[in-house]
Amino acid sequence: MSTKLYYSTPYETKWSTNIEDIIETDNKIYVTLQETAFYPEGGGQPADTGTIDGIDVLDVQIKGNKIYHRVERKPKSKHVECELNWNRRFDHMQQHTAQHLISAVLEEQYSIPTVSFHLGKDYTTIDVDTSELTTEQIDKIEHICNTYIMTNLEIKTYFTTHEEVNKFPLRKLPKVTGAIRIVEIDGIDFSACAGTHVQRTGELSSFKIIKTEKHRGQTRVFFLSGWRAIYDYQTSQSILDGLSNHFKTNKQQLHDRINKLELEKKAVNRELESLKAENNAFHAEQILADHNEKIIFLQFEEKTMKDLSTLAKYLLQKSSHIILFSSEIDKKLLLQHNGDYSLHCGKLLRETIQEFEGKGGGNEVLAQATFPSIQQLQAGFQKIKETLLSNL
Repeated sequence: MSTKLYYSTPYETKWSTNIEDIIETDNKIYVTLQETAFYPEGGGQPADTGTIDGIDVLDVQIKGNKIYHRVERKPKSKHVECELNWNRRFDHMQQHTAQHLISAVLEEQYSIPTVSFHLGKDYTTIDVDTSELTTEQIDKIEHICNTYIMTNLEIKTYFTTHEEVNKFPLRKLPKVTGAIRIVEIDGIDFSACAGTHVQRTGELSSFKIIKTEKHRGQTRVFFLSGWRAIYDYQTSQSILDGLSNHFKTNKQQLHDRINKLELEKKAVNRELESLKAENNAFHAEQILADHNEKIIFLQFEEKTMKDLSTLAKYLLQKSSHIILFSSEIDKKLLLQHNGDYSLHCGKLLRETIQEFEGKGGGNEVLAQATFPSIQQLQAGFQKIKETLLSNL
């Protein structure tokens, strides 16, 4: 059984040890060590990474009493030098301790228990047994967590027996038997936990709830702490500075400036839609003046399918035609009439467009299709045009 340095000396980053065993199975190589600081995946915390004699450690798992280190290739020596990826480990320590902190505050302030915990690459999340957290609650939780961080409370870890575990005011009783590891945040929390943690809350630096989501009748809380919170602040600050410079205003006035721009945009869009309507009406009159036949075939480079649908609507209100339009900008095709013809637009479209990798369909009077390229759009348009001319 390996000596667990990640418990006895959790800040250990380099150590020498001997290989106990090398296992090769399913084209993978696993190593067991006499002493290891590599934390195995478990309890919501990912496995550590690093190197064994310069060989990358890809994964660490615990099965029974043995800790298996999956390595990139087989070590040549029995005595090896090991090095932990400390940045990853310390990040995990910060996030896991922050989880204990927020879970303790949720219990303390609102009697809300934590149901599950996941330490992800970008965010740490907990699912809590409540349907909603209000903005006021979130602000209060953040404030208390950061207060405990600034107080720099001591964090202790120790083992107890299954028989004596009831002596501790644990947030949740463990299901395991045998030796049970307790993580205590001085004066505020006692938790049964096998994860790695910092020694004092001050090492978390800061705490920030990013967002909450409803999840299966509970609430999922996304948060950052330690270096993750600092990096997030730096990124957010950079974005805010860029926006402030772009809009030539300070950060405090950005919200008002953006709201003003939104109102201006809506006004411009209303004006644009009005002008488009006038333009479509004028364009429709021109098209009708130029087309005396039953079918109108037109291809457009810049008009969108939305524009063509509106134009077709104007045309069919004033006359009875079969309309075949194409939009090169959207790589889409429109086939439509007002019901005066026996032509089934959807059926004709489906029978034709597969040859040109088109996708779409429709009903008797209206059908649309999308093509992978302008060339295929043009070929599909031509084929439908020829079919219509030969049948009508």
